[in-house]
Amino acid sequence: MKKEEISIVNILETEAWKLLEQSIAYYQGQPLGTMAVCDKTQIVLNFDHCFVRDFVPSALLFLVKGRYDIVRNFLEKTLKLQPKKNQFNAYTPSKGLIPASFRILLTDGEESLEADFGEKAIARVTPVDSCLWWIIILHAYVKATKDIKFAMQPQFQQGIILIMELCLATRFDMNPTLLVPDGACMIYRRMGIYGYPLEIQSLFYAALRAARKLLICAGNEEIVTAIDNRLPLLRDHIRHYYWIDMKRLNVIYRFKSEEYGQKAVNPFNIYADSIPYNDLSVWLPKHGGYLAGNIGPSQLDIRFFSLGNLLSIICSLTNEVQSQAIMNLIEEQWDDLVGQMPMKICFPALENEEYKIFTGCDPKNIPWSYHNGGSWPVLLWFLTAAAQKTGRTNIGERAIEIAQARLSQDEWPEYYDGTSGSLIGKQARRYQTWTITGFLLAKELMQNPEYLELISFGEFDIEKDYRFCDL
Repeated sequence: MKKEEISIVNILETEAWKLLEQSIAYYQGQPLGTMAVCDKTQIVLNFDHCFVRDFVPSALLFLVKGRYDIVRNFLEKTLKLQPKKNQFNAYTPSKGLIPASFRILLTDGEESLEADFGEKAIARVTPVDSCLWWIIILHAYVKATKDIKFAMQPQFQQGIILIMELCLATRFDMNPTLLVPDGACMIYRRMGIYGYPLEIQSLFYAALRAARKLLICAGNEEIVTAIDNRLPLLRDHIRHYYWIDMKRLNVIYRFKSEEYGQKAVNPFNIYADSIPYNDLSVWLPKHGGYLAGNIGPSQLDIRFFSLGNLLSIICSLTNEVQSQAIMNLIEEQWDDLVGQMPMKICFPALENEEYKIFTGCDPKNIPWSYHNGGSWPVLLWFLTAAAQKTGRTNIGERAIEIAQARLSQDEWPEYYDGTSGSLIGKQARRYQTWTITGFLLAKELMQNPEYLELISFGEFDIEKDYRFCDL
C-alpha cells in the first residue's frame, strides 16, 4: 500500500471505532452492549435495542481489545432475562429462551431492562438463534479471558442447560437437525426457510460444541451425553444430505421417488424435476460445492445461504474438502456472491411468481434486496474468518478492499441492493452497528489470525471437547 492509501485506511478505521463507541448502551453506569445503530437520528422502531445476533461481532471486537467488562455485563444481564420456568401460556416465552433483543427503560428516574422475545417484533417472530449465539459468545469470553470459573457459576451452568433442554427436548421429529419456523434467524422475514434451514443447523452445531466445553460441573452428565450423541449425527447428516457438488448433483439427477424402507437412496423423496439442473450444473465449478439451504420432505432448497455455509466452515461442520470446495465456489462465482459489496445473504434471489408465493409479496424483500438476495456488509467478518480457517487469505483481503472503498462514504448502511450489490439498500438504515463491527472485526482477523480461535472449532473429539484443555 502507498502512504496515502494507508492514511485513508487509518482514518476509516478511526471513524469506525469512534462510531462503535457511540453505539455502546449503558445500564446503571455500566456498559452493557451495543445498540443496532450508532446515529441516534436513525433510531426508529426497535433500533435502540441491543440485539443478541447483532452484538456478536461487537463482543468479539471487545474481547480482542481486552474490554471484557462489556461482554461480561451483557452475558450476565441477558441471562437474568432468560425465563427459568414454563408459564404454560402460548403467548409467553418458553423456559430457556434468550431474548432477541432488549432495551433500557427509564421510568421515574429508575432504569430497567425490557426484553423482546419476538412478541413485539414485526410478524411476531420468536428467535431461535439468540440462545445459540449467547452460548457461542460465552464460550468466546471464556477463551479470551481464560476465566472458566465465570461459566462454572451455577446460574450460568443452569442457563446453558435450559438452552440445551430446549434444543434437545423430546419432539415430534426424528432427525438430528433442529426444526424451526420461517424467520427464526438472521433472515427473520418470510423467505421459505421453515423446516431445517442451514443457518440454524450450523449455529446449533457451534452451540453444541461450545456447550460441550462449558458444561464441566458435576451433575451435567445427562446433558453432556445427549450432546455427545447428537453432535456426530448432526455433523454426518449435514455433510451428506445437504452437500451439493457435481458428483452429488449427478446422484440427485437420477433419484427415484416413492422409495420405502431403510435402504432408500432418496430418503426425503426429492423429486428430481424440482431441481434446476441446467443452471446449477453450469454455475457449479468442477472443484466447488456448498451446503444446500434446507432439506425436508420433498424439499431440497438449492439456494446458497452465505452465513450458514461460512459458519459451517468456521465451526468444522464441513470437512476440510468441503470447506475448500465452498471457498472455491466463492472465488469462482465472485461476481454473483460478492460483487461490489461483500456479500450476498443468499443466491439466487426469488423472482416472479416464486417471490410472490414465498415472501407473500413482501415489498422489502423484492428480488435482490434485503433478505432476498441483498448484500450485507456484516457478512464480511464471516467470509474473512472462513478464509483464514481454510488458508485462503487472498479471498478475505480482496473482500475487505471492496468494503473499505465504499462503506464510509455510503455512511455504513445496513444492506445493499442489486444483483451486484451496487445500490445502497432502498430501506437501509445508515450507521448500522454490525456493518461497522463486521468491517472492524474482518480487519482484526486478517491482521491477527490467532483471534479466529475465539469463534472457531476443530473436528469434534469427545476427549478434547470435554473441557478447556488449554486453560
